[in-house]
Amino acid sequence: MSKESAPADPAVDTTQAPPELGNQYTSDRVLTSYLKRTLPEAVRQEAADALHALGERAGGDLYALQQADRTSEPELTQWSPWGKRIDKITLTDVWKTAAPLAAEYGLVALPYEQPHGAQSRPVQFALAHLFIPSTDMYGCPLAMTDGATRTLLAAGNDALIDEAVPHLTSRAPESAWTSGQWMTELAGGSDVGQSNTTARQDNDGTWRLYGRKWFTSAITANMALALARPEGNPDGGRGLALFYVRIRTDDGALKPGLRVLRLKDKLGTRKLPTAELHLNGVEAMPVTELKRGTRHIAPMLNITRTWNAVTATSFMRRSVALSRDYATKRTVFGKKLIDQPLHQDTLAQMQSTYEGAFHLSFRVAELLGRDEADTATDTDHALLRLLTPIAKLLTAKQCVSVTSEAMEAFGGAGYVEDTGLPQLHRDAQVLPIWEGTTNVLALDLLRALKRTGGLAPLRAEFKRCMDGLSAPRLIPPMKKAAQALQHAQNWLHEAQDNDAQLQGSARRFAYTVGSVMEVALTVHHAQWALNHENDARPAEAAVRLAAAGIDHLHPVDPHGAHVLAHDFNCPTLFECHTGTADTPAPVPTADTLSESAFADGQGQQAKA
Repeated sequence: MSKESAPADPAVDTTQAPPELGNQYTSDRVLTSYLKRTLPEAVRQEAADALHALGERAGGDLYALQQADRTSEPELTQWSPWGKRIDKITLTDVWKTAAPLAAEYGLVALPYEQPHGAQSRPVQFALAHLFIPSTDMYGCPLAMTDGATRTLLAAGNDALIDEAVPHLTSRAPESAWTSGQWMTELAGGSDVGQSNTTARQDNDGTWRLYGRKWFTSAITANMALALARPEGNPDGGRGLALFYVRIRTDDGALKPGLRVLRLKDKLGTRKLPTAELHLNGVEAMPVTELKRGTRHIAPMLNITRTWNAVTATSFMRRSVALSRDYATKRTVFGKKLIDQPLHQDTLAQMQSTYEGAFHLSFRVAELLGRDEADTATDTDHALLRLLTPIAKLLTAKQCVSVTSEAMEAFGGAGYVEDTGLPQLHRDAQVLPIWEGTTNVLALDLLRALKRTGGLAPLRAEFKRCMDGLSAPRLIPPMKKAAQALQHAQNWLHEAQDNDAQLQGSARRFAYTVGSVMEVALTVHHAQWALNHENDARPAEAAVRLAAAGIDHLHPVDPHGAHVLAHDFNCPTLFECHTGTADTPAPVPTADTLSESAFADGQGQQAKA
């Protein structure tokens, strides 16, 4: 038998070692360095045990359970064997484990207990950052529970506060509640003012809801906040009211007047029981006045959008952790994958994106904590109003890109379901959609600017980030960010009287100011890390963030956008591009194009 045809030696192990995580707190130098910079030493010591323990579980038994429970999904049983409508939902093992764990660690309770004052929010979200990637989107009901708690407290309805808030913020698993939010309908989506759910009052004064809620996350919750239109109220958002609904009786059964039509068949977040509901007289209580319901959900959105940004950040961290560990184990072309220059560049770009997103999302957490502890300045309030939509929209988009890159970093294995990488990417795709799409958030930013005096709060934040800046390596990225911020300021001034231009470029404007803030905040931390930790890695991340592109406000013809969106041939657009309108454009030759490109390249080099 020839050497080439000899059977493989069964003693030789040719399998690929899987990635491992380890303690996700101690191994995340971005998180640990940030907490060292921002938390007082006493607070950091008080929080250390919980962070260390949850970090160990996130990379240990919770991650192992998540992988073992990968194929499980919640199941809806609508009827008992004897014909009774029961609408029973069976949850996955991960969710059954996550619920008591979240209560015990105070993942909702912390900012309401405020053991660390204004720093309670950053500590809460640091724990959530560790918890979320290993618990199959259980962060979703936690976000809604947190948002509902803040909304009830802001509304000042003492009866509902006394009934619900002790449960929503309980650390005892047997008494802890979660909350849903029932906003989305077929006619509405982001435009909740089109809601067709009706609220009617019985003769005894009891309010009941009637209608169809098309998309309700975490139907296994104990209560929900719902928008409905009291009979006789006008159309639109002003005619809606916010209602409190107990979903379940004390024995866990659904309340009368509530039916689960189906669980949604979604691209991702499949472990999360998202339902379509029929409301047929379910009892409800007004949270506040019987109008302007969309205004009264604002406290909820501020919370849930922050959770969304932290979730996106945590998914990026998980993507980097898995990809980096795998690269240390896989050998290709005679080298470890992590020693291949091109793969190093890929991992470095993923890491720098994560660092920028982390500092942006946790800056929002800091400001939220100050607001709730009544220590925020007027500038802090304005900055929170602007950074919340910015952080939500930008980090969500970045997360989808990074989780996609992680799949590719594993090659074919990343495309195979039982590695868990496809689920991570599919779950990430919901983040740009939940709590307002990218376009909705970009328009929200424009509205916020009218209340904050334009970009003044962001300029003040940028200046704060420059304080103490001295490292030569950090000057160029900060200069590039400053130029982009000034361009955004100029664009806003020029477009302020042109609604079509404002709306048409709102997304690119939001990307620009968001990228500016990510670079500035990362530079700010990088200077601290150089000074106090002798660590240059955050500085390199800042350089890469700036090099990846900050200014997205390139000139765009709105008429061209109209033509491309509708996809029709427009004679005036044709004339513009061929030079037949007004003065014909000179036709360049191949030589002049080459010379121009070379000159531009030289010019860019000279500027650099």
